[in-house]
Amino acid sequence: MMNRLSGKDQERTVTISAGVGIGNFTFDDARGFWRWVDLCDAGGVDSIWQSDRIIGADGGLECMSVMAALAGGTRRIKFGMNVASLGLRDPVLTAKQCATIDVLSEGRLLPAFGIGSSFSRDYVATGTPTKGRGRRMDEGLEILTGLWTGEPVSFEGSCYRLDEARIYPKPIQDPLPLWVGGSAPQAIERTARWGTGWQAGIDSAHEAAPVIAAIKARTRELERSIDEDHYGAGFGFRFGSPDEPIVTRYTQFLTQRLGREPEGYAAIGGTAEVMALLNQFREAGVHKFVLRPIASGTDDMLAQTRQLVERVLPEVAALNH
Repeated sequence: MMNRLSGKDQERTVTISAGVGIGNFTFDDARGFWRWVDLCDAGGVDSIWQSDRIIGADGGLECMSVMAALAGGTRRIKFGMNVASLGLRDPVLTAKQCATIDVLSEGRLLPAFGIGSSFSRDYVATGTPTKGRGRRMDEGLEILTGLWTGEPVSFEGSCYRLDEARIYPKPIQDPLPLWVGGSAPQAIERTARWGTGWQAGIDSAHEAAPVIAAIKARTRELERSIDEDHYGAGFGFRFGSPDEPIVTRYTQFLTQRLGREPEGYAAIGGTAEVMALLNQFREAGVHKFVLRPIASGTDDMLAQTRQLVERVLPEVAALNH
């Protein structure tokens, strides 16, 4: 994050940045994935975000494993989960994993958590009850933030108990960022209470705006603050035509997921279309973007991401001047 000094005070500069998100493993093989990562790392992409999915035949990778791999396979780029389900994961183990990855990456991890859908097959397959997952997440967030300080943590809740628990080495980043995902009232409360940032799910700019406003209002009530540029959202993009089969399939997926026409959820066309949708989110209060290539296969992913790097990232950088 950029900072500048003004007199005796340090004034923090609000920045706009764009990362790239991936859900399905659409690459031809592991070599193709690492070619794509190298392009992102060298091309000025701010961050890589991996969706969290365990059960499914659509080729998703396990997000914490990807974080560990990126820690060793990159040199500059940051990376995060978009978002990991804390209703499904043990918070002590997760805290240790995050701390380890942050240490080995020299401070480039962006942990992000959500509750996870009650309809997810991940719960059934892992024998994890959906009932009480909100309480598990609430207690888990408190445990994460405590353990990441490196100090002993004692905790007694309805789901977890700790007695002078401590992890070491603690994360390089102090404090380690904690992004929270979701738009429900409970997600707003969790973000305001524990988060250092908020990440939208599949939301339009119109839907993101009131959530951001509610988080800001609640943080003021709790006498906390979240940096102005730590509100994030994402959308799919493709440099191409709306009538391409891959775009048609993507639109059908969103329609089925949302139950309505997916207006304002993807940018199809060129730089102008991507920047137009990005600016809609900016007006809603979003500063951090996770842009998801609508692509299939290694060559297509490389081509779409290369156009993002060459055509969109300079436009995003210009917004900071």
